[in-house]
Amino acid sequence: MSAQNSNNSGLKAIIAILSLLLIGSLIYMYKLTSDSKQVEEVLITEKDAVLKDLAIAKDSLESAISSNSSLSEELVAERDRVQKLMADIEKSQGDVKAMAKYKEEALKLRGSIARLMKEVEVLKSENKSLVTRIDSTNVVLTDARRVNDTLVSQNDYLAKTVEKGSKLTVLNLQSTALKQRSSGKQIETDKASRADVLKISFMIAENQIAKSGDKMYYVQVIDSKNNVVGEKKMETFGEKALTYSFIATVKYENKTVKVEKDLPVDNVQAGTYFVNIFDKSELVSKTSFNLR
Repeated sequence: MSAQNSNNSGLKAIIAILSLLLIGSLIYMYKLTSDSKQVEEVLITEKDAVLKDLAIAKDSLESAISSNSSLSEELVAERDRVQKLMADIEKSQGDVKAMAKYKEEALKLRGSIARLMKEVEVLKSENKSLVTRIDSTNVVLTDARRVNDTLVSQNDYLAKTVEKGSKLTVLNLQSTALKQRSSGKQIETDKASRADVLKISFMIAENQIAKSGDKMYYVQVIDSKNNVVGEKKMETFGEKALTYSFIATVKYENKTVKVEKDLPVDNVQAGTYFVNIFDKSELVSKTSFNLR
């Protein structure tokens, strides 16, 4: 009986010890589960916080990329690093060690981004200052162009005035039919049958602002049948063609000078004759005469 009581006491002690161990295990397992859940919640919170910070950094970089070209390559590289890190964090499974690594990388990125954004702000400030200087320069240039346009207009007007004033004036154009005797004496006539020389003369007026030197005029004599009398040579001036009787060349020295030349003719017909003087293609004087 005593031995049986002793066995029962031992069994109770073992059961008590096992119960205590079981309770301890349950408490430990509960604590582990609770700690694991708490760690998971912390990791999720940290993950969300890091992703949020990185998203803000990415938006800042995107904005800087769109407004700045000189640092665009560096900004794009940083944005790509941010995107890659965000993708890695999104795929992570709540590893404490991995999260610590991601947080460290995010911290380094924030430092690098902060440096770049500071450079962007400096560039923005410099660009703003440059724009202000450019605007001021543009105002000055606009005023200068306005003054220049006025001067150009005045110079054009003056040049045209000088050009107009420097043109030579042909005066006193006269045409006379003559009979040339064997002695050389010339007798004026109004009979076509007797005329064998047409004397053409005109004056070039004094002009102090005109260019001096040799001047050449094309003289055109047209008979009553609209035929050009004389050499009948042709000269072209651009798209214009001129058939002339002869060329009168004179040395002009800014003083009034008389030009006179004889045009030999034969088989002269009665009628009205027209004499035209051309300075190149421009008609500068004309007259007419009749032969009976």
